[in-house]
Amino acid sequence: MTIKKGIKHKGGRKLKPDPCKHRYAISLNDKDNAWFLSLVEASGMEVKAHFITACIFEKPVKVVKIDKGTMDFYMRLTNFYGQFRAIGVNYNQVTKAIKNNFSEKKALAFLSQLEKATLELVAINKQVMDLTREFEEKWLQK
Repeated sequence: MTIKKGIKHKGGRKLKPDPCKHRYAISLNDKDNAWFLSLVEASGMEVKAHFITACIFEKPVKVVKIDKGTMDFYMRLTNFYGQFRAIGVNYNQVTKAIKNNFSEKKALAFLSQLEKATLELVAINKQVMDLTREFEEKWLQK
């Protein structure tokens, strides 16, 4: 850091070229204050003063809405997908156990039962995918 002769460094922040120094105060009743706070929260802005200036000077105010139902849907769908993967791992283990521990005739009988259950699982998976597509088309904004 270089110090010029005759100028003392006082420290602190550098001054802004155009500081905001004019302040105004407003008073709201409880009902209006609750409405104001809900608008600020919906906008996603953290500073109320920035929200007010954006509204006064007609700057665009973005509104962020988080749909808890949609988030819950996707979380459950993710868990469901994890369960399908676990079933796939168990499926492989069961087929190996059947092959190694039973005679060929019994193994074929058990495998046919396993095949029926697998077909049911495929049908359920198809329904889940159709419901997901329908949900996305109906409720999610693009």
